[in-house]
Amino acid sequence: MKEKIVSYFEIEKLNTTVRREVLAGFTTFISMAYILFVNPTVLGASGMDEGAVFTATALASALGCVLMGIFAKYPIATAPALGINAFFAYSVCIGMGVPWETALAGVFVASLIFILITIFKLRELIIDAIPADLKYAISGGIGLFIAFLGLSEGGIIVSNESTLVALGPLNVGTTWLTIFGLAITAILLVRRVPGGIFIGMTATTILGLGTGLIQAPAKIISAAPSLKPTFLVALKHVGDINSLQLWVVVLTFLLVTFFDTAGTLVGLANQAGFMKDNKMPRVGKALAADSTAMLAGSLFGTSPVGAYVESSAGIAVGGRSGLTAVTTGLFFIVGLFFSPLLSVVTSQVTAPALIVVGVLMAQSLREIKWDEMEIAIPSFLILLGMPLTYSISDGIALGFIFYPITMVAAKRGKEVSPIMYLLFFVFVGFMWILNVN
Repeated sequence: MKEKIVSYFEIEKLNTTVRREVLAGFTTFISMAYILFVNPTVLGASGMDEGAVFTATALASALGCVLMGIFAKYPIATAPALGINAFFAYSVCIGMGVPWETALAGVFVASLIFILITIFKLRELIIDAIPADLKYAISGGIGLFIAFLGLSEGGIIVSNESTLVALGPLNVGTTWLTIFGLAITAILLVRRVPGGIFIGMTATTILGLGTGLIQAPAKIISAAPSLKPTFLVALKHVGDINSLQLWVVVLTFLLVTFFDTAGTLVGLANQAGFMKDNKMPRVGKALAADSTAMLAGSLFGTSPVGAYVESSAGIAVGGRSGLTAVTTGLFFIVGLFFSPLLSVVTSQVTAPALIVVGVLMAQSLREIKWDEMEIAIPSFLILLGMPLTYSISDGIALGFIFYPITMVAAKRGKEVSPIMYLLFFVFVGFMWILNVN
């Protein structure tokens, strides 16, 4: 059995081991396990049953991870995307007054369109058309984004009305728990200790439990909540997508998920060293996997599913094959029954991992031609746009809008592919529609 696994996932060819891949998969799972608790809370604001959303989140994540691992053979995990779930609940359902059942149908329709454009390789063409410098900027931008997310979630950086952000209060125990975790993880990485990120997370959890900053669970095992309240609801309400406003919602689900996933895939592929001649091998299979997971997620009862930047934590500890993603998927299934135990994985535990992984991803920035302003400006806008707009897709939009402008100004317009010119108009139109509506 082990020989078949080694052969199928090309473990030896990738210079890795089964043990390392399993550890990487577990590390990725621990880094993104919070979505099991965050997603039900966010979508619950729209009136959805939180227990059903918990189960839907676990099942959709598990399916996407397994598909990504087996068919695309990438160490990239999938789950309901943060940001778009807030758009689903607060903008569409609460802001527009759209019932959650109809919004879920919108996700279903968007996922069908996703699958169609994946079959015709339109998504693959777009990803391949992105210039190498912008791909490096996307990777670095995601690094800054998740590092900022880690600093924020860990309490080291907080919001401030006067200066937007400020240093968090240092008289709070949880902030020092984050700082401890960051210090331990940094030391382990500097010393090149295998599994340093996972060890750092474990040490932080143990300290948190010992000091009472993390509450020990009352029980370890519990039954999975029923999926009945949300299962197949999307199918029953497809006919409700009958107005321009709702089609704008579908378009938003489509575009945001498309470029969030595309940007994440490119960034992770750069980090893992998978890119070849500015192209991502097997990208079609990776896109098919996440499209299928998004479709299944809408049927289970959750917001759009996409590739997760937290996969970088698993890649950072050595994950290189699809076995990493499959392992993550299996842990999501296990998580269905051990949900109380997962509650100890607080933001203070995951924050240090996100910060140091951000450092690792930012290393791609050295590949950008910073001495060419027509390249530097759009790259910088991507880099800065992601953390400041708190959105991967918005950061990409800023860079992609300015790339044709700066290239034409530099009399290099012929080097810009037709697809990049098309994306200029798509992003301008998309941002206008999103702000008007």
